[in-house]
Amino acid sequence: MNNSDSHKLFIAIVGPTAIGKTAISIELAKEFETEIISADSRQFYKQLKIGSATPTTKELNTVKHHFIGNLSVTDYYNVSKFETEVIDFLNIFFSKNKYAIMVGGSGLYINAVCYGIDELPDVDETLREHLKSIYKTSGIEPLQKQLKKLDPEYYSIVDLPNHKRLMRALEVCIITGKTYTSFRNKTPKKRNFRIIKIGLNRERTELFDIINKRVDKMIEQGLIDEVKNLYQFKNRNALNTVGYKEIFDYLDNKIKLEKAIENIKTNTRRYAKRQLTWFKKDKSIHWFHPDDKEKIIDFIKTN
Repeated sequence: MNNSDSHKLFIAIVGPTAIGKTAISIELAKEFETEIISADSRQFYKQLKIGSATPTTKELNTVKHHFIGNLSVTDYYNVSKFETEVIDFLNIFFSKNKYAIMVGGSGLYINAVCYGIDELPDVDETLREHLKSIYKTSGIEPLQKQLKKLDPEYYSIVDLPNHKRLMRALEVCIITGKTYTSFRNKTPKKRNFRIIKIGLNRERTELFDIINKRVDKMIEQGLIDEVKNLYQFKNRNALNTVGYKEIFDYLDNKIKLEKAIENIKTNTRRYAKRQLTWFKKDKSIHWFHPDDKEKIIDFIKTN
């Protein structure tokens, strides 16, 4: 990194869902006169507004946002494409701006921009449907056993309850005949900007209360109608996510609405815990309470 690169600062705001990332990122963007890049892998999709807690029209008009509502649920997209598109954007953006802010809870997408990700083979839809069928009929255990056999190294570190991660690793192993581990980037790519990671966290009971209230608000805002309008796309990967799959179960008469809402709250709380587990492993993250705006600003200015 040359001297001019050291003046370009990439600020990543990370943390679990509902922690308050949107609000603080807008405050920071105003303070540092910059724009926001979303790294929320659900907010990419223009049809997922309520269930993905997309920033409001007022928030989007307050500060310019990028990578929000830029895709359709029918589009094929992956973290490798995201890395390429964001780096291309930053190369232009940093030619005129000193600061850039990225905000999101998708750790894989954040890391791809910060450190890079090796090129992975494209998805084989037939194979993916086969693995999905195994998961639906036999549960997650067969996927875990197969991954342990094909790539024991990745098996030892992967989030084993996360069937999406298991299936993606298995796809790569089966398509290429190589381990998924061999494709994972061990040497971080050099970036032509400095990186500061700000993590947001609060007391667990407080966060869970916020999550529960936010789910109730989503229902009031029309989440059920949003999901109804997407029913024909229910098998798309973009919709296999918390807040949508539970309502699909309700629409399929598998559960009552009250149970669907309860499940969204439960699954969102579990997702938040998994996000925190992921981010806590990253020792480069500096942690703050979401209300500590001035402390965060001072930290950024002095680093």
